[in-house]
Amino acid sequence: MKPTSASPAPSAARQAGLWALAALIMLGSIVFQRLTGPTHPLRGAFTVQGETFRYRLSRSGDSGRDERLALPDPGPGVRGTLAYRRFRTADPLTTVPLVPEQREGKAELAARLPRQPAAGKLEYRLRLDTPGGPLRIPSDGSAVVIRFKDPVPGPLLAAHVLLMFLGVLIGVRAGLAALVHGPDMRGLAWTTLAALTLGGLVLGPFVQKHAFGAYWTGFPFGGDLTDNKTLLMWGAWALACGLLLVTKRHGPRRLALGLAALVMLGVYLVPHSARGSELDYGKLDRGLDPSRAVVTGR
Repeated sequence: MKPTSASPAPSAARQAGLWALAALIMLGSIVFQRLTGPTHPLRGAFTVQGETFRYRLSRSGDSGRDERLALPDPGPGVRGTLAYRRFRTADPLTTVPLVPEQREGKAELAARLPRQPAAGKLEYRLRLDTPGGPLRIPSDGSAVVIRFKDPVPGPLLAAHVLLMFLGVLIGVRAGLAALVHGPDMRGLAWTTLAALTLGGLVLGPFVQKHAFGAYWTGFPFGGDLTDNKTLLMWGAWALACGLLLVTKRHGPRRLALGLAALVMLGVYLVPHSARGSELDYGKLDRGLDPSRAVVTGR
């Protein structure tokens, strides 16, 4: 039977569906990685006299300025303190009061953490003294850890992030093409490798250099988990594309692309910025320049 003019519609619909599914998987993976990362703001709530107040505490700061921390001001009779010290040190805690401030029309109790060199970390806790008794923030009494970084030029960071997002999107789509015998999987695979190469191995080191003073702190020079994840993900796609060049067999090609996509998704299940650059205050106190006192993998 001669095909009708409407016959291409199911193929187009399937393509659109696969792209939509790839976008959902990409967004879910990236959001999960960001929300579980150690530099994502810590959110929580506390209750004073029956009213609940929500807060957001920084875990990433700019080395060029002190970091402002603020809690909602529950009203008269409530005061608070901030206690902090350098991370992984035996420094005594420094305690400063939370001061009432107005920010964007909201009443807050605020204090500031002193800025640190790139990769420097502080641990801190907050306490509120209320008519009903003291409240710890966070409520379990654990310390919040904040890491400072040097500023990264906006266009460089935007290009890096955009290319990594595109790499994940197209990589997932290539994996889906391999799963459903898609004829476009070869082009998608090479596009994925190109995006990861430019975004991860070219622009990524420049972002790292601006933020923490070194181009590459992963294998074989260090244990930075973000760099190592990037290298693992890129390596999986490089191997898959290499196999596309050496074999015409459809089965091995589909398997290689499917495995590369799974490796990529596995990488994005690891929290962002985990075991990254960290200033060793012991080395700093011995007189080493901050740029040479940064370690990774802790």
